[in-house]
Formats: sequence, C-alpha cells, structure tokens
Amino acid sequence: MTAPDTLLTSSTSLQKAVAWIGETMRQHPEKQRSKVIAEAELRFDLTPAECEFLNRNFKEIGC
Repeated sequence: MTAPDTLLTSSTSLQKAVAWIGETMRQHPEKQRSKVIAEAELRFDLTPAECEFLNRNFKEIGC
C-alpha cells in the first residue's frame, strides 16, 4: 500500500492548487495564507485528505 502523502503528491488538482497558492501569495503577500488555502480547496475541488495535506504542510510556510 502506498503512503498517503505519496498519493497526494500525484494528484493533479493538488499540484495545481499548490502552484496557485504560491502564485497568489507572491502576487498578494498581504493576503492571509489560511484564506488563500481555503479558497484553493474550493477552487480546485480538493478531497478532505488533500485539504488536510495543504493545511498541515502550507499554513505556516513563509513566502
């Protein structure tokens, strides 16, 4: 069985969401990262596991 993080990294939607979050934070550093992540979760129709991955790994990372 494959590890959950390995499965998540193969998700096209998750990859697009991560790229979009990075681009959005570069263009709008004044935005709250948690709100950008929440928008990405909806915009890219992420699964609960993908949302958890984003929240666990990207909420505290600086640009």
